[in-house]
Amino acid sequence: MCGIVGVLGTHEVAPILVEALRRLEYRGYDSAGIATVNNGHLDRRRAVGKLVNLSDLLVHDPLAGKSGIGHTRWATHGAPTTDNAHPHKAGPVAVVHNGIIENFRDLRTELSAAGYSFVTETDTETVALLTQKHIDEGLSHVDAAFKTIDRLDGAFALVFLFDGQDDLMIAARKGSPLAIGHGDGEVYVGSDAIALAPLTNEITYLEEGDRAVLTRSSIEIRTAKGALANREMKTIQVESTQVDKGGYKHFMAKEIFEQPSVLSNALGHYLGEDDTVVLPGDNVDFSKVDRLTMVACGTAYYACFTAKYWFEKLARLPVEVDIASEFRYREPPIVKGTTALFVSQSGETADTLAALRYCKDKADRIVSVVNVPESSIARESDLALPIHAGVEVGVASTKAFTCQLNVLLMLALKAAQDRGTMTPDAIRDAIGQLRALPGILNAAMDRDRTLAAAALKLSESRDVLFLGRGLMYPLALEGALKLKEISYIHAEAYASGELKHGPIALIDKTVPVVVMAPKDSLFDKTVSNMQEVMARGGKVLLITDAAGAEIAGPDVWQTVIMPKVPEIISPLLYALPAQLLAYHTAAAKGTDVDQPRNLAKSVTVE
Repeated sequence: MCGIVGVLGTHEVAPILVEALRRLEYRGYDSAGIATVNNGHLDRRRAVGKLVNLSDLLVHDPLAGKSGIGHTRWATHGAPTTDNAHPHKAGPVAVVHNGIIENFRDLRTELSAAGYSFVTETDTETVALLTQKHIDEGLSHVDAAFKTIDRLDGAFALVFLFDGQDDLMIAARKGSPLAIGHGDGEVYVGSDAIALAPLTNEITYLEEGDRAVLTRSSIEIRTAKGALANREMKTIQVESTQVDKGGYKHFMAKEIFEQPSVLSNALGHYLGEDDTVVLPGDNVDFSKVDRLTMVACGTAYYACFTAKYWFEKLARLPVEVDIASEFRYREPPIVKGTTALFVSQSGETADTLAALRYCKDKADRIVSVVNVPESSIARESDLALPIHAGVEVGVASTKAFTCQLNVLLMLALKAAQDRGTMTPDAIRDAIGQLRALPGILNAAMDRDRTLAAAALKLSESRDVLFLGRGLMYPLALEGALKLKEISYIHAEAYASGELKHGPIALIDKTVPVVVMAPKDSLFDKTVSNMQEVMARGGKVLLITDAAGAEIAGPDVWQTVIMPKVPEIISPLLYALPAQLLAYHTAAAKGTDVDQPRNLAKSVTVE
């Protein structure tokens, strides 16, 4: 969600802050702002909408100074207005914040009673005002900020800047990620390494509860209890933080077409020369696992739902899949012999992280599947499995989804190997199919034009239904999610067999039905459901292979023919048409493909 940057530099900082914020646009936002200290004077500029509006403002009303903080806001408390935009300023302090202050109402009441007035609707303003109050009481800037942090309940990443202090910045995290960058006579703060990549490749990640006092010559990190903390400095790979469109119109298109190469790269990290699955770090012996609990949100949840089929069918391992926001509040019993597996692209998803912490002392082992190896979820797991998708900028996940599926399938094959439910030959066969997948995906990219033509017709609809059976049911759910995320068309997905139990009432000639149905063991059942739609005047867009298209016949409204693949890897292939269909529909409607309204890439608050 919200993006944070901070710089204590040796050059004019405003353009550096804006450029760093531009690299955080992928997180989703609706306003932006910066604050600087120049000749001891703290000032700020803020604008609603895209960063270009802030850039325009800075052209006409420049902001000088070599110390500054910046922010892109995704509105939680209060509408996206200039007054509600960050940085928030109260007297001698300016603050940027990612997260939610849960006790802000109590703090507002306390501050109002003390004579401090509010000008915004945000929870963050209480942080600035409370710090001002402590300074007014005679505390130093550092002590005032620390005392404020101690009073806050909720999740937050915070950076403070002070009037009259051009060589001081304070950073703190609880729940939301924050990283410190090391420079030559400079120091930086950012929500993630992507923001800081052009400035430095030396990064220190703050741990849960840390707060840091930063100057150009020193970095002092303390724990929540006040003890000095020695946090490791890491060198990041600059190429892993590249965020250019590479000639494509949208990041989403680029990331869809990158899938063959990133999958090939990911396979190289997990497959041994003898066609066995090799896990990094501490191994998992699935013969000692009685139950697998999988938890995630959004697209990652659908990856888990797909993997449930693989683990149960291939490894005969019972699997429970849960949405993180429901799981954490259900407080389910975790029985002995349970491994808990968490999937998150960012590795910072608030609900997923909270669910992990719930399982920490209950499950036998915590495993995570993440795209950011230094994320909170990765660091708090017993075993973190990187998906090696590279930076994904588009809010609607594409290559991260297929890379999640890739790692989960290899994990299911490892489970089958450990539990003896598949023969070595069968496992080698499956791995051979996986090795062939990047080439098949490359060949499937030529369906792009066919899918674009189908999407042009879909773009005229108000409602779209998706159907699938077996491994295609989670893919139908993902297809519907993608379409509504970026085209704003209402889309729902159902297991094909559930059609007659209610959804068929929605069928008429105005509601297209996307049927995902390769010629697999359940194909005949799906075709029967498809015929029920067509008998009621419904328009069917069938995504299948050549054998499926022949059986379905010529009366289908539109057919997209995919390459024939073994059933086990079909979800990784059929993710492609689901993504391209959504992409081209959104492009036809002229919506913001990469940054759809109201959505954020990294959901770090509830």
